[in-house]
Amino acid sequence: MELPVPDSLFDLSGKTALVSGASRGIGEAIAHLLAAHGAHVICTSRKLEGCEAVASQIRAAGGSAEAHAVHVGDPAAIEGLFDKLDADGRAVDVLVNNAAANPYFGPAIDMTLDAYEKTVEVNLRGYFWTTVQAARRMKGRGGSIINIASVNAERAAPGQLVYSMTKAGIVNMTEGFAKELAPLGVRVNAVLPGLTDTKFASALTGNPKIMAMMLQLIPLGRMAQPGEIAPAVLFLSSPASSYLTGVSLPVDGGYLA
Repeated sequence: MELPVPDSLFDLSGKTALVSGASRGIGEAIAHLLAAHGAHVICTSRKLEGCEAVASQIRAAGGSAEAHAVHVGDPAAIEGLFDKLDADGRAVDVLVNNAAANPYFGPAIDMTLDAYEKTVEVNLRGYFWTTVQAARRMKGRGGSIINIASVNAERAAPGQLVYSMTKAGIVNMTEGFAKELAPLGVRVNAVLPGLTDTKFASALTGNPKIMAMMLQLIPLGRMAQPGEIAPAVLFLSSPASSYLTGVSLPVDGGYLA
């Protein structure tokens, strides 16, 4: 196989990338980075305003992007998005499943069933059904699917039992889809972020006692910024990772070492 020249290793020109949870945090950083490397980025989240703000920033910087309101906990909303993209003649080449839910922080025995169901519906069913919709359309064309999991997939965190459980499920789902979709030319990988400075992680980052404990467990001695997670997604989206599938890549400052 002829290797791509260095300048093309991370080139996504002509590709369309769908990023869920793109209105802020890690998803926003991913959307900006993929667009900077040539992809047309479809930014989605529950609220259109946040996604449109990110898409507008991308366009203002010379990139290409559009925004759609999609709640990944709603299978009909996922199907509606792909139907709309079909009607527009827009085929997804890269799918980044990033939107997640973690509505409860505390002892599992005090968790409500509603909070449990919301976490599972978004983090597992949402990833699964979005992957199915994308893979059906990638069949015969190829593509790359990247699931944003967490280091919690490997080490369940106190106060986050169900969230950790769903992230472990995402890793297993990644491996299963990688095997099933490889014959179709579709690669499926996961990124496992460690502690990252986002609003989503504020229950941790906003608690000085928890932060002091966490930083002792991270060899680099600090939390990540969202822009430090995004390059792993670029790598797994691009020709540079053409022989990788079924991989779970920690980006965690050494936490899992």
